[in-house]
Amino acid sequence: MDISAPEAGRVATPGRRRLLGFLVGSGVVASLVSIIYPILKFVLPPRRAEMDAETVAAQANELAPGTAKIFRFGNQPAILIRLADGSYRALSAVCTHLNCTVQYRARERDIWCACHNGVYNLQGGNVSGPPPRPLREYAVHVRGKEIVVSRGSRT
Repeated sequence: MDISAPEAGRVATPGRRRLLGFLVGSGVVASLVSIIYPILKFVLPPRRAEMDAETVAAQANELAPGTAKIFRFGNQPAILIRLADGSYRALSAVCTHLNCTVQYRARERDIWCACHNGVYNLQGGNVSGPPPRPLREYAVHVRGKEIVVSRGSRT
């Protein structure tokens, strides 16, 4: 009789080698995840929160004609401009070239991006410089003593 030959039909039980292989494999997978996860968090942009439906941008007497104010609209900056005729205009304050924050220049009566000298007119259209698209325009409503900005079309 050969004692070293395994019996036919006998199921081998997991031994120490199989357990050790599982533990080492799990450790390697956990190490890779702990290295790759922070890299992916850094490289991939975060999900953007939905912009608020309406935001109070200013009080009615806060802006003089020919001035502007940067305010938070959802998770991005926006700019509220009071024109010389007393009406309001709200635009995205994020440059369409490299996402820099734009600013209003009262003397030139335009919107300027300092990153690469991009210029927009007061309607948000790109006038000069590298910006490829106009700024997004938002709807402005005067409700009592509040200036309310929303995502809808301008009225």
